Amino acid sequence: MSQVQCLPVAGKNMSKVKKYLEDARDNETRELELIDKNISSLDELPNIFSLPFVTRITLSHNKISVLPPAIANLNNLEILNLSNNHLEELPLSLSSMPKLRILNCSINRLSTLPRGFGAFPVLEVLDLSYNNLNERELPGNFFKLETLRALYLGDNDFEYLPPEIKFMRNLQILGLRDNDLLELPREIGELGRLRELHIQNNRLTVIPPEIANLDLYSNKSVFKMEENPWVQPISEQYLLGISHVLEYIKTEAYRILYNRHVTGGKSAVPIPPRADKSKKASRARS
Repeated sequence: MSQVQCLPVAGKNMSKVKKYLEDARDNETRELELIDKNISSLDELPNIFSLPFVTRITLSHNKISVLPPAIANLNNLEILNLSNNHLEELPLSLSSMPKLRILNCSINRLSTLPRGFGAFPVLEVLDLSYNNLNERELPGNFFKLETLRALYLGDNDFEYLPPEIKFMRNLQILGLRDNDLLELPREIGELGRLRELHIQNNRLTVIPPEIANLDLYSNKSVFKMEENPWVQPISEQYLLGISHVLEYIKTEAYRILYNRHVTGGKSAVPIPPRADKSKKASRARS
């Protein structure tokens, strides 16, 4: 049984793609590489949904605008890479895939997710970075993805992270860089397995003291918080290093400052302006 089959670089016309899929069917190829093949519609490749032995499909760097519901026919699919396409929505059927562990939908044009998106039974890595998502468009069960180990939401339009993030108990990596975040919920401190947190380049002025409960001190941990308009005490500690910030937010003085900020002191603190994202590729239309 063939493990991987790559389409020749020169084979960009649809007939060669179809021939590639026919060979994959005959050889029971488990991993399909269809990168940068100028594919705009999977409806032109119906055979791709009748390859039950396929475990990995890479469709990055194409022009796909619609993912057909028939993708769910691939019951053995474990890894699906749809990065750098023109997707504006995802099918409801996607979350029913029984073996899907890694889903990469980064660098698309998603502004909403389908109802029930949090129903993936075994999903471990979800990359939704560089889209047009915000907290108002997340489905109600999104944070019920309890099997998730890595969640990438960077370069979207989030101003707030819902407190339900606490239900993602197995999360080890959380990417929130390059959003419009004004606050983080206290509940983020309940993510006991979190070892990597990216909150750089947002509009944050304070962080919850509960973040100090996380194991972000070790050499194997990553905590990125630069390019935010922090209040002066945090800025001063950041100049000394991340460990100094984590120690400082444990202090009673910081708890007083933080509580004052979140319970009414905001009126005295100007809200940082939004970043101009009008030229983002995800804002474009076909």
